[in-house]
Amino acid sequence: MSGTTAGPGVSVASPGPLPGWLPDAATAAGARLVPPGPETGGLLWFGGDLADLRAALASAPGTRWVQLPSAGVDAYADGGLLEAPGITWTSAKGSFARPVAEHALALTLALLRHLPERARARSWGRSAGTSLFGADVLVLGAGGIARTYLDLLAPFGTRTVVVRRRAEPVPGAERTVTTEHLGAELARADVVMVAAALTTQTRALLGTEELAALKPGAVLVNIARGGLVDTDALVAALASGRLGGAALDVTDPEPLPDGHPLWDLPTALITPHTADTAEMVAPLLRARVEENLRRFVAGGTLEGVVDPAAGY
Repeated sequence: MSGTTAGPGVSVASPGPLPGWLPDAATAAGARLVPPGPETGGLLWFGGDLADLRAALASAPGTRWVQLPSAGVDAYADGGLLEAPGITWTSAKGSFARPVAEHALALTLALLRHLPERARARSWGRSAGTSLFGADVLVLGAGGIARTYLDLLAPFGTRTVVVRRRAEPVPGAERTVTTEHLGAELARADVVMVAAALTTQTRALLGTEELAALKPGAVLVNIARGGLVDTDALVAALASGRLGGAALDVTDPEPLPDGHPLWDLPTALITPHTADTAEMVAPLLRARVEENLRRFVAGGTLEGVVDPAAGY
């Protein structure tokens, strides 16, 4: 795994074959592909056992940059990897925003139009449904997915509020509030869309108290991480009928076991973490890697830099 340029050494640490496009991308950026070792300056991680990533880092003490394949970095934070000194970590955050936001919109419409119940129905049933036009939508998080979701909501004329760590304005949102105001905002929302990062501060962000604060009939969409929602509290809220519906592309635990109560609740819609399939992700991740290779060689600012203290 070597190139012909004299640029910085970049290594791949991942099981499986080397992506076919990578050698040309490295050469075009002016980097040299080298095995993990003393020549490694940048490390491209395409997924696998974290023990393998630790081993690669141990063999390449000069690593200054690590590119991760996912938008979420909770597994790396939990494993203490982000604390390694002298390394800039970049994730795919922002890269997968369009397909995930598209899925979030599809789940939102499905819940409001009672499609989970109708998909299970075996008789005509009652007339029911709510329009997204003019609805009050609460978005938890302000990253690329949240912002793209807000763009997709624009034609519906929704009244949108974003909850984030800092009350800085977010394009497309009427208001932005900090997390201490979450309870008050939940009471106004017709739709709650969860797009926040999973950190020690946000785990079980929506629990029994928060779900009880929702107006009766409100619906919940989660395309971020299952651990952001207390699953037992969610089951209870759906079973009581107070929560109008929940559409989940992520669950806690994940995969959701066969026989779990969520499978039997008629107002629950579960997709198996398919908001961004491998086919959708591959070209988007490639674009992020190619761009960061160019920036790394040029000494520029990398895209998707992870804040280890914040956890995303």
